[in-house]
Amino acid sequence: MADITIYSSVACPYAHRSRLALLEKGVEFELIEIDLQNKPAGFTDISPYGKVPAIAHNNKQVWESAIINEYLDEVFPNPPLLPQNPLDKAQARIWIDFANTRFVTAFSNLLRSPDSETQEEARRDLYKHLEFVENQALAKLSGNGSYWFGENISLVDLSFYPWFERLPALEYYRGFKLPSEFTRLQQWQNAVSQRESVQKIANSQEFYIDRYARLATPVTAKN
Repeated sequence: MADITIYSSVACPYAHRSRLALLEKGVEFELIEIDLQNKPAGFTDISPYGKVPAIAHNNKQVWESAIINEYLDEVFPNPPLLPQNPLDKAQARIWIDFANTRFVTAFSNLLRSPDSETQEEARRDLYKHLEFVENQALAKLSGNGSYWFGENISLVDLSFYPWFERLPALEYYRGFKLPSEFTRLQQWQNAVSQRESVQKIANSQEFYIDRYARLATPVTAKN
């Protein structure tokens, strides 16, 4: 019997985070796919916000991806996905907050906004946030390692990566792709994308382009 039940939606980047954490931990889990456009009766008993991901463990529920992932790291401590040093752990939480409040917001605003002026503002914000990650995170914290904190993957890597897997949809609909000058980010993305956990649940570019069609109108027609 699975230790954990996770309520997920395949296109949701937040649920993607927690599925990756479970796979990195090697924890057996039951996956229940939720249609967010047609939620099953009683779903708010499991996820009071009516969102995914949510997990059930020992007849208790936890929701919100960043909180779920820290919970998993505490309950299943090996391999650790947060640094053990208190200062480094604080840094990790700062970057997870940066992902949630800045990076994801700019990504979403660029994809979802039908207004060209708002799109341009979001485009500038997203570039600025990527530049900040390149120079203030990967250039300073990674050393010679492939991941945020060097040689070992962490919850920070898992917190950012799902949106990078979805960048092809942003390029298709808004003409935005990872700038070539951000070489550390490109190396990081390549390293994370090769992990077994990531490849096990990866979706194609076409999948995200199709799923995000209702959120954005293509900039130009595609043949």
